[in-house]
Amino acid sequence: MRETGTPDPLMTTAAAAYAYPLLVKQLLIHSLTVRADQEITYRGALRYTFADFRRRVGQLANALASLDVRAGSTVAVMDWDTHRYLESYFAIPMMGATIFTVNVRISAQQIAYTLNDAGAEVLIVNSDFLPVLEAIRGELKHVREVIVASDDEAKPCTSFPVAGDYEQLVSSMSADFTFEDFDENTRAAIFYTTGTTGDPKGVCYSHRQIVLHALATATTLCSPCSGQRLHRDDVYMPITPMFHVLAWGMPYIAVMLGLKIVLPGRYLPDTLLHLKRTERVTFSHCVPTVLQMLLDAAAREAHDLSGWTMIIGGSALSPALCRAALEQGIDVFAGYGMSETGPVAALSQGVPDAASVGIDEAVRRRCMTGRPVPMVELRVVDAQMNDVPRDGRAQGEIVLRSPYLTPGYHNKPEASEALWEGGYLHTQDVAVMTPDGYVQIVDRIKDVIKTGGEWVSSIEIEALINELHGVEESAVIGVKDERWGERPKALIVLRPHATLDADDVRAHLLSLADAKRISRYAVPEAERVIFVAGIPKTSVGKIDKKLLRQQFE
Repeated sequence: MRETGTPDPLMTTAAAAYAYPLLVKQLLIHSLTVRADQEITYRGALRYTFADFRRRVGQLANALASLDVRAGSTVAVMDWDTHRYLESYFAIPMMGATIFTVNVRISAQQIAYTLNDAGAEVLIVNSDFLPVLEAIRGELKHVREVIVASDDEAKPCTSFPVAGDYEQLVSSMSADFTFEDFDENTRAAIFYTTGTTGDPKGVCYSHRQIVLHALATATTLCSPCSGQRLHRDDVYMPITPMFHVLAWGMPYIAVMLGLKIVLPGRYLPDTLLHLKRTERVTFSHCVPTVLQMLLDAAAREAHDLSGWTMIIGGSALSPALCRAALEQGIDVFAGYGMSETGPVAALSQGVPDAASVGIDEAVRRRCMTGRPVPMVELRVVDAQMNDVPRDGRAQGEIVLRSPYLTPGYHNKPEASEALWEGGYLHTQDVAVMTPDGYVQIVDRIKDVIKTGGEWVSSIEIEALINELHGVEESAVIGVKDERWGERPKALIVLRPHATLDADDVRAHLLSLADAKRISRYAVPEAERVIFVAGIPKTSVGKIDKKLLRQQFE
């Protein structure tokens, strides 16, 4: 019992006070209050307001409830970036169920594994992906009904038990659905990351984590007075798939702020550029390969890309690609995160104007990994978990703490413990930190090349090769060498009509070694400079170095 006169550390709370759990439904409050007439459009063909969106979320919830979806159920979605996906982002978790965003770019066998591991019972599927489901139907353990989504009225052909067409099912339902409060730590979403070994790993996020990620990321994006920022009048179009880390959490931010939202469907360069022009898109995010695709398509058709702010993540933003984007008027900058980190952990904002610091310095800063966003504790540590000096040179692993990091992998306790060894989330990213808190990743732990007693950054060498006129992209991997342990091998894709050869690449890198920018150990021998037609990518557009190492070992 507390002694008389001892201060009570607890606040006085009225019996009727609302505890306000951090639930996904709370992200709708602001937009419905002050921007109910704001527009959401799918490819410019379908348009409705935020008020309409809320009604459809209620209708979808009633449709799912009619299929016995309840709190604790898992509903999988296989679709392009559509209004249906955005409605699912809200309706499913707001019911207390879990949305499983299926990676449609992985193999059919991996899709079967993830559907089984997640325990998905109902599946909303675009008719484009029905052939994939048919191929794995015999392997699926839990899926009992399918809702087919289609942009046309053609009746899909499938042997699955079909509950109905998405639009017909939703439109037939009442919009009156009461979304009750529940524990904010309830699981809201699951998706799978394909690591370097073993089966895909399920990454889960709670309502609380999704809301805190939206608040922290929005705070950072909206804080600069100009440049590399998001504001209330922006027009938002995702170009990171909605299946991938919840499109980096950005759709939740766009809804929370009441932005006009443009959903492009399948990513086709002409469609994206058309929507950029006709819908006046001003804010997007994508991986470097997609940005390069857009720049190439815009150059062919003389599209104006000015006024477009774009976050680049997933892989390093190279100086050459950054400079090309800036030349076409895109306010481009790097972001950092992983599937396990919410994902946004750092952003490279606040870059001085090129007129004041010079284009080279502006490009360098935009390409940096960035500074951590609010509520993220980002450390760069050595093998003993000691912080390395913040001098821009000392290397260590990035480890993190924040309120929205995944607490572990679904059904994988050992991998979860390894992820959180020592009470920090281990990213496996090797980085340096500057005195002012900027972080620069130099490589992944598994991709660092150990040669001649020195560590060579594959990312740095790729960026330097990409500076050469005529290079479209490159990948550098380490291959075994009896004398040096490992040596770098460069795989290079040239632009049409380019005439570079291995000696040109080596001469460029050797000149940088002479200038002390890189070690001579980082320069591959001529026979290890290989020109290829294409470089394999993962399902989310990253260079697949695991596959490259297998091919060239």
